[in-house]
Amino acid sequence: MRKGFIRAAIGVLVAIGLYALLGFLLLPGVALRIANQQLAHYSTLPARLERIEFNPFSLELTLWGLHLGAPGADQVAFERLYANLQVDSLWTGALHLAAVTLDKPHTELAFAKDGTLNLAKLFNLPPSEPKPAQPDSKPFPVRIGVITLNEGYLHFKDERPSEPIEFVYDSMNLALKNLSTLPDDNADMTLVADGPTGGRIDWAGQVSLQPIASHGTLKVTDGRLQVWWPYIRDRIPLDLKQGRFSFSTAYQLNLADTTDLKLEQAALTLAPFAVDSAEGKPLLRLERLDVADTTFDLASRRVTLGKVSSDKLEAWAAHEADGQLDWQKLLASPPAKPAEPQPQPPATTAAPPPAAKPDKPWQILLTDVQLRGYQFHLADRQPKAPVALDVGPLNLDLQGFDSLASKPFTVKLDTGVGKQGKLQASGQVGLQPVSAQLKVATQDLDLRVAQAYISPFVRLELRSGMLDSDLAVDLKGTDPLAFSVTGNAQVNQLHTLDTLKSRDFVRWSRLDVQGLDYRQGEGLNIASIALQQPYVRFMINEDQTTNVDDLIIKQPADPAAPPSSSANKGKPMPIRIGGISINEGSANFADFTLTPNFATAIQQLQGKIGTLDNSSPKAAQVDINGRVDRYAPVVIKGNLTPFDPLNSLDIATSFKRVELTTLTPYSGKFAGYRIRKGRLSLDLHYQIRSGKLQAQNNVLVEQLQLGDRVDSPDAVNLPIKLAVALLKDNQGNIAIALPVSGDLNNPQFSVMPIVWQTLRNLLVRAASAPFKLLGGLVHGADSEDLSSVAFAPGSSELDAQAQASLLKLATALKQRPELRLEVEGTSAKGSDGQLLAQQRLEQEYQNTWYKILQRRGDKVPAQASLLQVPDSEKPALLEGIYRARLKQQPPAAWQQLDSDEHEQKLRDAVIGSWSDSTALLRELGQARASAIKNFLVDKGQLADERVFLIDANLVDAQANAKVATNLHLDAD
Repeated sequence: MRKGFIRAAIGVLVAIGLYALLGFLLLPGVALRIANQQLAHYSTLPARLERIEFNPFSLELTLWGLHLGAPGADQVAFERLYANLQVDSLWTGALHLAAVTLDKPHTELAFAKDGTLNLAKLFNLPPSEPKPAQPDSKPFPVRIGVITLNEGYLHFKDERPSEPIEFVYDSMNLALKNLSTLPDDNADMTLVADGPTGGRIDWAGQVSLQPIASHGTLKVTDGRLQVWWPYIRDRIPLDLKQGRFSFSTAYQLNLADTTDLKLEQAALTLAPFAVDSAEGKPLLRLERLDVADTTFDLASRRVTLGKVSSDKLEAWAAHEADGQLDWQKLLASPPAKPAEPQPQPPATTAAPPPAAKPDKPWQILLTDVQLRGYQFHLADRQPKAPVALDVGPLNLDLQGFDSLASKPFTVKLDTGVGKQGKLQASGQVGLQPVSAQLKVATQDLDLRVAQAYISPFVRLELRSGMLDSDLAVDLKGTDPLAFSVTGNAQVNQLHTLDTLKSRDFVRWSRLDVQGLDYRQGEGLNIASIALQQPYVRFMINEDQTTNVDDLIIKQPADPAAPPSSSANKGKPMPIRIGGISINEGSANFADFTLTPNFATAIQQLQGKIGTLDNSSPKAAQVDINGRVDRYAPVVIKGNLTPFDPLNSLDIATSFKRVELTTLTPYSGKFAGYRIRKGRLSLDLHYQIRSGKLQAQNNVLVEQLQLGDRVDSPDAVNLPIKLAVALLKDNQGNIAIALPVSGDLNNPQFSVMPIVWQTLRNLLVRAASAPFKLLGGLVHGADSEDLSSVAFAPGSSELDAQAQASLLKLATALKQRPELRLEVEGTSAKGSDGQLLAQQRLEQEYQNTWYKILQRRGDKVPAQASLLQVPDSEKPALLEGIYRARLKQQPPAAWQQLDSDEHEQKLRDAVIGSWSDSTALLRELGQARASAIKNFLVDKGQLADERVFLIDANLVDAQANAKVATNLHLDAD
C-alpha cells in the first residue's frame, strides 16, 4: 500500500514535471519557431517574434518583441503582449481572460499616393473560402477582465493630398474593464492619447459589443487644424495661417438598429483662426469662437447651439466684375468628371419603383449668439471705379433661432459703416413664413459711396452727404413681396458738383423727411419735407441747352427692351407729400446766350408748398418769398397741381424793386443799350383751366436810365431812349399791362412771343408821342464834400472817416425826401490789383483745401471761407493753383531753387496773373457800392428805395493810393 502510494506520488510528480517542462520550455520554443516560420512565409516585410513565455499553471501567455518591418523601420511592433486565460472558460461556455496587456505597441499607418494602405500589404494571405451568410449567428462568447494598452505609439501619414498629412501620437494609454461579447454587458473604458503635434484625446465611458453601443465623454485639447488642412485645401483653395481648437462632449452611440448618435453638453473653442487665399490675400481672421451647451441628435436630425460667442472676426469679400462674389468662387465645388456611358437595359413595362420618402429636414436651434468686434472689408469691382466699404466694429445678438419653427427670433445689430457712419437694427425675424419687424437707425452714413453707381448716368460729383434715419421696417412676406417702411430720415450737408464746369449744382445743409410711410404696392406717403439752406444752379448755355441737359449721360438703347407705349405703362405709384417747407434757400441763374453773360442770384427763399398728391385733383397751396440781390422782394403765391399742371394752375408772382443794372445783358441784346439805372417790379398772375391760359403781366419800371449803346443783331429798330422817356409818367415811372390768353394744347401757341410782340407794339405807340419833360439832377450842398467815399486799396470796408461822412449824408437825405442817391462803385488797377490778387490766392487756398477734406470724408464747415488752411499745406496747394491758373507747368529752372525761392516764384506768377483781372476789379467796385448802400440803410436808417446802385467803373489810382467811389444825387 505504501509502495503504491509512493509510486503514484512519483508518477504525479513526473507528470507535473513533464507538464511543466512542456509548458515552460518545449511549447514556447515550438510556438516561437512556428510563429516565426509563418511570419516569414506570409509577411511581405522582415518579421520576427523575439520570445514567447507560457505559464502552464496560471495559463499566462506573454509574447515579447514583435517586429514587422526592416530593422529600425518597424511598421507594426510591440514590446510585450500579455494574456491570462482563466480555467473557468472550460465550463462557463465563454472564453474568459482575466487580463490582456499590450506594452509599447508601435504602428506606422500610411496611405501611399495611389491610396494603398501599408498595413493591407504586410501579409500575403491565401484567399479565404466563401462561407454562407448566417444572419442569426452570434459572436463568439468572450469575457476579458481588463485590457490595458501602455505607452502606445501611432504614426499616421497620408500622401494622397497635394501636401502630405502627418501626425504622431507617442503616448497612447487605454484601459478596458469587463469587456464582453455577451449581450447587454458593458465595459468601462478610458483612453488618453497625446503627441507632439497636439490634439490630446481624453475618452472615458462604457462600451458594449452586443449590441454595439457606447456612452461617455470625449475631449480633444489643443487640436491643430494645420495637420488636417490639406484635405480641405485640395477642395477649397484656402491657405490656413492659424487654427487651433478644443472640443468636449458627452455622447451616446447605439448601432443596434440604425446609427443613433447623441451629443450633449458639447463645447467647441476655436482660437485663433486665420485663412488666406491661394495668392496670399487675407480672407478671414478670427480671434476667438466659443460654442457651449450644444446638443446633437442624429436620429431626430436636430442641432441645438446653446451659447455662441465670438470676438474680433475680420473678413474680406469682393463683388467681382463678372457679378460673382470672390468667396462664391473659392467655395464652389470643382466640376464633376463626366460619367462614363452605361449600357441601357432593354425597355420594360414593369411598374416604376415607389417614390422615396423625403428625408426629415434638419432642425437648427440657436439659443443665444453674441458676436463682438467683427470687421468686414467689402469691395465692389463691377463699377468702373471700384467701391470699397468697411463695416464694423459690428456687434450682433441673436436669440431664439429655430430653422423649422414659425416663431420669430430676436436680432440686435450695432455696427459702424465707413469712416464715421453707424447702423443699428433690432427686432424680430421669422423664417416660416419669411417676415421681419425691425427698428433701423442710421447716423452719418456717407452717401459718397454711391458715386460709382451714379457716375455712368450723370456727370455729377457727390462731394458730401450724410444720411440719418429712424425707420421701422415690417416685412410680411416675399411671395409676393409685401413690406412697409415708416419713420423719419435726414440728409445732411449734401453737396453736388457739376463735373463739366466744376461748379456747385445742388446742395443743402439739411433735408428732413418726417412721417415717411412706404407700403409695397400701395404707395408712398410723406407727412412733411423741410429743406434747410437749399441751393440750386441753373444755366442756359450758348447753344440754348441747359446745365441739366449737359449732366445727363445718354445711355445706349437696349435692343431687348420692349417698345414703350401707353398700353404697357402701369398705373403710377400713389405719392402723397403733406407739405414742403423751404428755409434760407438760394439759387443762381445764368444765361450765356447773352453778351455780356447774364447772372443773378436769389437769396433768403422762405415758404411752403402744400399737399402734393398724384391721386387727388386737389391743388397744392404755394406760398414762397425771397429776395433778389438782398433787397428786391420776390413773392410766389397760389395753387397748382404739380402732377397735371395743364389741368389746373393759379399762381401769382411778384418781384419788387429789382435793380435793372443786373439785366444789362438782356437790354443790350434786345434793346441795344446798357441799363445805367432803374428798378423793376413785376406782378404776374397765371391761371390755367383745362389747358386754357389767362395771364396778366403788370410791369412797373422806376427811374429807368439807359447807358451806352451796344451793337446787337437782335436789337429792335426803334428809338428806345425816346420811347422810354415818353413812357415815363410825371414821377418817372413806366407802368405796362400785358394780358395773354390762349390754348396751351395748341402746339402753335407760345406765351413769350405774344408778350414780346405786345411790348414792341407798346414801344412803337409810345415813340409816336413827341416828347415828355424829364426831371433833372439835384445836388445836395454841404460844407463837407460828400460826393465820394475813399476806400483803402483792395478793401470794401468803410473806415471811421467814411462812416462819419455817410452818417452826415444819410441825415441830409432824410431831410430831403425828394432826393435819391446813386452809388457808382469804382476800383483802380494800380491800387487794388495787387491786393485783390493776394485775397483771391487766399480764397483759392481755402477752396482747394476744402475739396481735399471733402474727398477724405472729413467733416467740413458749410463754407470754404470758414476754414483755416495750415501754413504747412500751402506750398503743395500753391503748385496746383499755379497749374490751374496759368494752364502750364512751372519752369524747370525753378526746381533748382530752394523751397522758399520756389514758393515765392510760384506766388509772384499767380499774383501777377490775377492783378490784371477786370472781373475782380469790377466785383470790388460793386462790393464797395453795396457796402455804402448797406451802411446807409442799416446805420443811417435810410430807406433802401432811395439808394440806387449803378454800374461799377474802373478808374486810375489817386496819389494817396486810395480809391474814391463817386456818389450821385437824383430827385423824384
